[in-house]
Amino acid sequence: MSKEPPAHNAAAVAREAGTCVIALDVGGTVLKGGLITRDSTFVFADRRAAERARGPAAVSEGIIAFADDLRYVAESLGLTAEAAGVVVPGIVDAAEGTAVWSANLRWRDLPLRRLLHERLGLPVVLDHDVRAGGLAEGRIGAALDSDAFLFLALGTGISGAVIAAGRAYAGAHGRAGEIGHMVVRPNGSPCGCGARGCLEAEVSGPAVARRYAEAVPGARATAADVAELVVAGDVVASRVWQDAVSVLADGILSAQALLDTPLVVVGGGLSRAGDTLLAPLRALLAERATFHRVPDVVPAALGDNAGCHGAALLAWDAVGAAVSP
Repeated sequence: MSKEPPAHNAAAVAREAGTCVIALDVGGTVLKGGLITRDSTFVFADRRAAERARGPAAVSEGIIAFADDLRYVAESLGLTAEAAGVVVPGIVDAAEGTAVWSANLRWRDLPLRRLLHERLGLPVVLDHDVRAGGLAEGRIGAALDSDAFLFLALGTGISGAVIAAGRAYAGAHGRAGEIGHMVVRPNGSPCGCGARGCLEAEVSGPAVARRYAEAVPGARATAADVAELVVAGDVVASRVWQDAVSVLADGILSAQALLDTPLVVVGGGLSRAGDTLLAPLRALLAERATFHRVPDVVPAALGDNAGCHGAALLAWDAVGAAVSP
């Protein structure tokens, strides 16, 4: 569903399209960017390291430079960039265009929309990465026929988005959907937000890797490696993975007690594990539900491109252009 063409078709698609938007999805580890047309086709896509170890200033400089490079690529392909959509993790004030706070990227009150507009000279929309990804899954992805659903992004961090009637609910202060900072294991692992036992501290990609390293001293396996070891029958990996899925099931059931959505769409890097994640998750939800109605749990259709597609949809919306699914 990502509609990403082979590189050798990019110039031909660009000539036919004429216009595009710049889309950037800022993650805790990777910056994903591209040029996307009104029919949700990528004519160019690229990725760069977020380089968060260098500090928040370096991350923001990298985002602005990436967007500027994408503008030049659009020009080289004969495209007119109409606007830019940028989505970031953490707390976002979309109305003010400010990245308020991010536990992983460690920025506070960053006026990112203004900085990007000054560099690009284009209309810029700034919003939350997971709300944008959920919007994309609802408009062109796995939840196309659903009126309401919970979108979960499981990766370096964990966040969620509540989508109803085609809109993402941001809350009164732009803080809705931070399910990753819901405490599911009191007195558990420390979280970047300052609390302990948050879903993100127990189930995110780094958390799974850490748990495996604790069980196998010296191991340097990523969460993806742990998932592969589970498939291969590794006993320790299976125990670590089952513990993580158990925590995730409790988190989803807690969310369902408030939201009661008929559908949960699971995206982010951990979703690449497919049924290694979803099969035991579905089983635990059915086993532990009491008064809850167990939601359908499906993988995201847009994969890693959900955030970029959401950023593009927001950008097209900002210039009043209809987007076809």
